[in-house]
Amino acid sequence: MKSQHERLFAEFPITGATEWEARINEDLKGADYEKKLIWKTLENLRIKPYYTAEDLIDLPYMQEIPGNYPFTRGGKTGSNSWEIRQDFRVFDVGTAVAKAQAAIDRGATAVGFDLTAKGDLYYHDFRKLINGLAGKPVSLNFITGENARDMLDYLVRVFEEQGNHSVTLSGSMGYDPLGQLTSTGGYYRSAGEDLEAAGMMVNAVEKWPDFRILSIGSNLFSDSGASLVQELAYGLAMAAEYLNRLTDIGHSAVDVSRHMQWNLGAGSSFFMEIAKIRAARLLFSALLSAYDSDHSKFPAIFIHSITTSWNKTLYDPNVNMLRLTTEAMAAILGGCNSLTVKPYDSWYKEPGDFSERIARNIQIILKEESYLDKVVDPAAGSYYIESLTDGLVENAWQLFLKVDEQGGYVRSFMAGKIQEDIHKTVSRRSELVSSRREVLVGTNQYPNFQETISDQVDPEIAFLKPADNPDRLAEPLVIGRAAEGFEKLRLASEKQKGGRPRVFMLTFGNLAMRLARSQFSCNFFACAGYAVTDNLGFSSAKEGVEAAMKARADIIVVCSSDEEYAVIVPEVAALAGDKAIVVVAGAPACMDELRQKGITEFIHVRSNVLETLSRFHAKLGIA
Repeated sequence: MKSQHERLFAEFPITGATEWEARINEDLKGADYEKKLIWKTLENLRIKPYYTAEDLIDLPYMQEIPGNYPFTRGGKTGSNSWEIRQDFRVFDVGTAVAKAQAAIDRGATAVGFDLTAKGDLYYHDFRKLINGLAGKPVSLNFITGENARDMLDYLVRVFEEQGNHSVTLSGSMGYDPLGQLTSTGGYYRSAGEDLEAAGMMVNAVEKWPDFRILSIGSNLFSDSGASLVQELAYGLAMAAEYLNRLTDIGHSAVDVSRHMQWNLGAGSSFFMEIAKIRAARLLFSALLSAYDSDHSKFPAIFIHSITTSWNKTLYDPNVNMLRLTTEAMAAILGGCNSLTVKPYDSWYKEPGDFSERIARNIQIILKEESYLDKVVDPAAGSYYIESLTDGLVENAWQLFLKVDEQGGYVRSFMAGKIQEDIHKTVSRRSELVSSRREVLVGTNQYPNFQETISDQVDPEIAFLKPADNPDRLAEPLVIGRAAEGFEKLRLASEKQKGGRPRVFMLTFGNLAMRLARSQFSCNFFACAGYAVTDNLGFSSAKEGVEAAMKARADIIVVCSSDEEYAVIVPEVAALAGDKAIVVVAGAPACMDELRQKGITEFIHVRSNVLETLSRFHAKLGIA
């Protein structure tokens, strides 16, 4: 007798890829399959319209179990638990301790102290940080910069004074000379001194196997707009550089790897980000294989995910909460070991209690209410994500080998090859944002027309400049956000003495076309912070222009049908004269004819929005 399962699916025979392809080609009716259905990512991955079990047949790690080499499925075995980490910039030690205590009491399981803002930190201050968290079951992390060695000495001294010789300390020191080179163009002191310090610190924490000294700061690449493949490949090249230098002076690659932490950015491409973390573990394991053939000794690389800056915005900042939530989900489902969700307003000011609470609670909700900690490697077996993982591994490994052929990370960066490669990707991504093919809700599409924020923005936080390094050896990587161009236009509009530029919709004729084009145009100009006035419609050019003059319009946008533009637009231009800029909404067939009559401004779906708005800023004298 057939089982219930067999009876249920008897009507649904298994369909293979051949049958799917035949049906798709039939439905396409001769259209180009590649152009219609294949998505080419920035990473040059070829994303198919569907995936089946057949796509997984040749993947070498499909029989792998969690906790086993090469750790594609992670180093966790009992659960998918991760450290909920919250970072605090230390301006005042007492305030930082109070904030950390409150965060731990409210669900954080790891804290990070950014000591770079404090300047010189003396031992008694450092001891206050540690003693303030005494008895708290928490992972201690530090962002230290060039003072890392001193801070580690302080840490060892505190524990010796407390008599905690046998305590297993977990956390990290965040020492990253190559990250310093990448972001500033120079080392903390020098290449030799920095690597020597790294080696000494690794020796100092031998009794603390869960304390990580070296950070691989590949989140710098995602924050600059690099692709996922570039982040993986250049991060792996950083790791190789550290391993090469430290094994040359007598350290074991396996021992060094236990004290390494890979900082990965958590970005907006949900499924790709899940696959990226899985790929990172496999890639690191493959790298370790070059130093030691005994896979049983290999640890899974500790991955700390940090929500990326590239897609965050100053305007409509509540949308950042949604971005942060999906990024956190992707990092967790990919199996990160710890996660920092940045406060949603931290991209333009020092975060307050509310935004820090929201950042923390995003993770708590995902753990306690969405139960994302219950299943190890929940992405396993997904035809799509497994295929993405394999694609990222293959492409990142090839780029890593290219860097290796160039002499490694340092030589490639010093020659400017890494910066040039990333700049090409950033240029492509910036073009997508400028033309609204990549949407940033609230910034380059669907802005809040009435929102003003100039009184809330700290320009030094919002628009980062490369760190001033007098010992610069190479051009630093430019860290930025995709929205900056639009935001600068909008902030400049807000600061106009006479108020924001006024844009008036002169709607005429065909009802459907004028409504559609006026809505498009209002949205278009509001992206630069212009005050827009929509209208139901006018019976003539004269009536519309008179209303626009009464409204003191700087720009008049004619919104009608293509057929009516040949007549109405020249009339509007003649009546407006030099009192306002006349713009046509759309790309009508009579465009050349209108240009011959002196009408030169057209906005439409193929416009580069940022370039067009910048041109209007220049015409209106907005600096």
